[in-house]
Amino acid sequence: MANAVTRLTLTRFRCYERVRLVTDPVPVVLTGRNGAGKTNLLESLSLLVPGRGLRRARMAELERTGSEGGWAVAATVETRLGPVEIGTGSRPGAVGESGERRVVRIDGQTERSQTALADHLSMIWLTPQMDRLFLEGSSGRRHFLDRLAFGFDPAHAGRLTRFERGQRERARLLRAGNFDDAWLSALEEVMATSGVAVSAARRDLVARLGTACAQATGPFPRPLLGLAGPLEERLASQPALMVEDWVRERLRAARRDDAESGGAVTGPHRADLEVRFHPEGAVGGRGVPAALCSTGEQKALLIAIVLANARLMAAEPLGPPILLLDEVAAHLDAWRRGALFEEIVALGCQAWLTGTDAALFAPLGRLVRHFHIEAAQITPVAV
Repeated sequence: MANAVTRLTLTRFRCYERVRLVTDPVPVVLTGRNGAGKTNLLESLSLLVPGRGLRRARMAELERTGSEGGWAVAATVETRLGPVEIGTGSRPGAVGESGERRVVRIDGQTERSQTALADHLSMIWLTPQMDRLFLEGSSGRRHFLDRLAFGFDPAHAGRLTRFERGQRERARLLRAGNFDDAWLSALEEVMATSGVAVSAARRDLVARLGTACAQATGPFPRPLLGLAGPLEERLASQPALMVEDWVRERLRAARRDDAESGGAVTGPHRADLEVRFHPEGAVGGRGVPAALCSTGEQKALLIAIVLANARLMAAEPLGPPILLLDEVAAHLDAWRRGALFEEIVALGCQAWLTGTDAALFAPLGRLVRHFHIEAAQITPVAV
C-alpha cells in the first residue's frame, strides 16, 4: 500500500494536549460520540498536504484552548519511495502574509513553502459540511476541484496562487485609483498566463474524471461532469496562447468597471464545476443537475467523484490518495456502504473513516485498525 500514515503525534492541537496514534498501512476506523475529537484528528491529517485543511481554519484556531507555545502535527508517512517524516505547526511570533505562518518540515529540513508536501503525499476528504457543495456558491466547487487537481499536478497550487495574488494586487491598485498602465499590464500578464493554465488543468481533470466515472461499476451513480465559464468555453475551441491574449484584452478594457466592482471581469474564478445525475438505464439527455437531486444522491455523487479520482491517482507516481471520510458511512444504505468499503480495499488506499456506530464498519472486519475516541483519549479496539 502506498501513501499511508503509520504514526501521528498531536501537540496542543484542537482538543488534544498531546496524543500519539500508531497504526498500520491499512484503513483506519475512528468511532466515538459526537464531540469526542474524531473530526479534529482528521483535520490534523489534512494538514499534511498543502492548504488550510478540511475546515480551512486560521492558524490560531488550531491551538488548544488555553494553551501557549503553538500547535504541532508530526507524522510518519509510508510512500512508494519509502518512509517520510513530516512535521507542521505554528511558529509563535512568526508573521506571514495573512498575519500568521505555518512551518513545514520534511525529514527534519524546514521547507520554504507548504507546496513541498505535495511531492510526498496526496489526500482528499469528504465532510458533512460538504453535503451542501451542490447547493451553495461556485467557489466551494472550484476549491473541491482544485484539491483533486493538486494530487495530479502539485504545480497547480502555485499557478492558482499566482493568479490570486495578481488579482488581489490589481484590485488594490484600482481601488486606490492607480491606473498606471505599466503596473497593471504586468499584473494582467500574470493573471492571463497563470489563469489560463489553471483553467486548462481543470478542464483536463474534469475530462479524465468524467471518463473514469462513466467506466465505474457498482451502486454509485456515474455523474456527468462539465466545467462552465467564459474562459473555459474559449479554451474548448481556441489555443491557450490565443485565450491568454483575449484575457489580457478583457482585463485592460474592464479596468474602470473592475475598480468599481472590486473584482476581475474574467479569469478562472468565474468557472463552475457542473455535476449532473444520469439515472441508470437512461438513454440520451443531459441528466438532472446535482442541486435538484436528493440529499442522498448528492452524497453518492460526491463519493463517486472521489472514488474516480482515487482510481486515476492509483496509476500516478504518488499512488492513490489518503481518503478522509468523516461520517460518510452513516448516510449510505447497506448496499452502497459495502461497495464503498470494497473499493477502498481494492484500491489499496488508506482511508480514515469516522462514525458514532461501530457496527457500521463490521463488514471491514480485520482489514482495518479500529480506535475508539472518548474525550480526546484514543484507545485501540480489538477486531
